Amino acid sequence: MYTLKGELKVISEIQQINDSFKKREFVVVDASGQYAQTILFQAVQDRVEMLDNFKVGDNVEVTFFLRGREWTNPKDGTVRFFNSLDAWKVEPLGSGAGESATTADNAETFVAEGDDDLPF
Repeated sequence: MYTLKGELKVISEIQQINDSFKKREFVVVDASGQYAQTILFQAVQDRVEMLDNFKVGDNVEVTFFLRGREWTNPKDGTVRFFNSLDAWKVEPLGSGAGESATTADNAETFVAEGDDDLPF
């Protein structure tokens, strides 16, 4: 699991992909480094509602999993690889734009938390 602190820039509507799968994308800006990074996350299934109590401009801490998968195009056999950042938890950090995500006490905004079960 990883964590990232930043400001919510976009909160998309819930997308019902098919009968058994739904997702919601959101974007967090991490301004802790020399250059701000705009990071796209997704919340899936029962986690899509966890963004209902947030608004654009809120400072948050996102706990997430890094996921990767391989896909083969059935038409031509081309192999592609995809990554996703699957949000597990989103917590408020402050009252929105008034609190900076780059303060000294949270300079480490991207932290690996132990081993996970990924094969790579």
